[in-house]
Amino acid sequence: MILRRLAKGLAGAVGSLVALLVLAVILTARPGDRALYPPKAAAQVIYVVSHGWHSGVALPTAALTGPGAGPALRDIAVRFRAYPTLEFGWGEARFYAATPTLAQFDWRLALDALFTPGGSDGVIQVVGLDADPRISFPRADILAVPVSAAGLERLVARLEASFARVDGHPVDVGPGLYGPSLFYRGAGRFSWTNVCNHWTAGLVNAAGLPVAPVIATLPGGLILDLEWRSGATAVP
Repeated sequence: MILRRLAKGLAGAVGSLVALLVLAVILTARPGDRALYPPKAAAQVIYVVSHGWHSGVALPTAALTGPGAGPALRDIAVRFRAYPTLEFGWGEARFYAATPTLAQFDWRLALDALFTPGGSDGVIQVVGLDADPRISFPRADILAVPVSAAGLERLVARLEASFARVDGHPVDVGPGLYGPSLFYRGAGRFSWTNVCNHWTAGLVNAAGLPVAPVIATLPGGLILDLEWRSGATAVP
């Protein structure tokens, strides 16, 4: 009798949690823009890259000097001009720099990054890729996302706004985690309500794709949501 009551109470609690999660997903979901996505004409392909604990977006270096770009991205395009594609990822300054892979994951740094009152400083890692993203990241989950010219412009403008600037220039704060890469000071604050995967979701949402920030809290959720609702294609 007692076990039955406990099981019933547990089932009720689980049901309530699931209902709250579904409600949170619905309330925080951001619609796509059908004027931008899916593209109606020849499209530029960008890539959403999941490294297991962190996600980023890879796009042609040439896009950083086109519509939507500003002084930060133009400076970066010059600095990384030897690479045809660049990957961008945003995160908390201390945790990001200390966590190149899951093997280096530190719960204390993670909790501090997530729950510091007022949020923590953000950084953007820029990585130069001299090959296709699948070759550069053989173990990553990668989606190919076709975006319209107008969608790419809006994505680039949002990316530009992610960089802090001093005298109009992005601020280099040191070497990145892998390959030819640098960290730059980011705009905005990192917290549990604004993690790296939310940032990635914000970029593709600017290009017209629908996103669900609650699901996108983890990179796996972001990838599944983009495949399911947007038709983004996994790169084999």
